Amino acid sequence: MTHHSVADDCIIGLVTKPPTRAERRKAELRQDIIDTAFVQFAERGYHATGIADIATELGIGHGTFYRYFSNKRDIIDHVIDDLAARIVGALGTENAPDAATTLDEYRAQIDRIGVALTHILVEDRRVAQLLLFHATGIDDELTARLYGLLDTADTLTAGYLEHGVELGYLREDLDTLNTARAITGMLLAGIVHGLRDPDESAIAALNVAIRRLLIDGVRKD
Repeated sequence: MTHHSVADDCIIGLVTKPPTRAERRKAELRQDIIDTAFVQFAERGYHATGIADIATELGIGHGTFYRYFSNKRDIIDHVIDDLAARIVGALGTENAPDAATTLDEYRAQIDRIGVALTHILVEDRRVAQLLLFHATGIDDELTARLYGLLDTADTLTAGYLEHGVELGYLREDLDTLNTARAITGMLLAGIVHGLRDPDESAIAALNVAIRRLLIDGVRKD
């Protein structure tokens, strides 16, 4: 028989307890602020948009805004944090860098990751547009953070490649770091093409081409 403490019951209650109406409303208003800010950034430009513009458009007071975000830059950080968390979530368990043990498993893994990342990055095109085309002009700190995310993506991708080399299904002479950088470049280009042409069939065809190039270019013959 399994025994657990009162503390365990409290933890389980916190995990399984559904959000209250107030909590749902708070989450909805937070998202409304983000959505409205994105519209204002697109129409006015980031630097020309003030907290007053966002608050007025939503019909809320400045105090309400500041209960959710410290400033308009905080909105950008929140969007990046949310995006990073979703990407990390897509790379867990069967999609982890050390999960595949054969080329076929690696191929299937790449397919799953490709579908997941496309959904995350193109689902709300405003996020990709902001990060790729506008964010580096906001301030040096944000530019440095975006470069850091790029470095993290390269390192993570290199981990997949190094694992494949170690297990013998990828080429042993593979320059894993620079190959990872090339893969990141292909993914970024794919996102840009997806923003320009949102046709789902075109996006899917491009993704297939990238995955085929990725597999055929690094597999062990």
